[in-house]
Amino acid sequence: MTTSSVIDGRIDVRRAADRFHTTLPWLESHHSFSFSRHYDPANTGHGLLLVNNDDIVRAGTGFSTHPHQDMEIVTWVLGGELEHKDSTGHKGLLYPGLAQRMSAGRGIWHSEMNPRGDADVHFVQMWVLPDTERVDPGYEQLDINGELARGGLVPIASGRGHDAAISIRQRDAVLWGGRLLPGETVSVPDARMAHLFVARGGLTFEGVGRLEAGDAVRLTAAGAPTLVADETEGAEVLIWELGR
Repeated sequence: MTTSSVIDGRIDVRRAADRFHTTLPWLESHHSFSFSRHYDPANTGHGLLLVNNDDIVRAGTGFSTHPHQDMEIVTWVLGGELEHKDSTGHKGLLYPGLAQRMSAGRGIWHSEMNPRGDADVHFVQMWVLPDTERVDPGYEQLDINGELARGGLVPIASGRGHDAAISIRQRDAVLWGGRLLPGETVSVPDARMAHLFVARGGLTFEGVGRLEAGDAVRLTAAGAPTLVADETEGAEVLIWELGR
């Protein structure tokens, strides 16, 4: 069972060390929600977000071909490279700053392998429910390093037609990302529900305090609290805005 610290019924803090954990010879994976053999009926997602996996895949290994259906899957690489191949003929080499979306639709098979023989790949994979089921499967990738370099929060994946973002088939979800410089301040989008994940570094969350890499916060009608990146190392954050 995972533990949490709930503030005012609106802010639910989940610490990195309390996540579900899978260790295999080729994989180190931390799960923010129930996943695979890890199941907690009280922790199956936050609104439309059902999976937030923080994965390290060893050199020359990976996830062999497997199926998905009716899910919007967004992958964000933090370090290294990840090679994608799927049954619709799409191929892609993912690297930091390249956003990838796979719409599983009525059914798709794909593999995710680390093509490097000398380095691990570290990435976050997130699954969101689609607003329409049984659609044709699809794939999109987009380099947004230029947008990230300007600072602040940038739309990575959007169901609302944001420019410079990959599209997802869920009109009530937007994934924002930021590589925050030391001391940089941003605000969490004001939404019915939101999910903040600290991918790298550390930050101070208004009313909560210090968050480290791997920590997450689940917000419910919590307004737009501010985040201040660590004064030395900064922070990389992924924030899902869920619901209008």
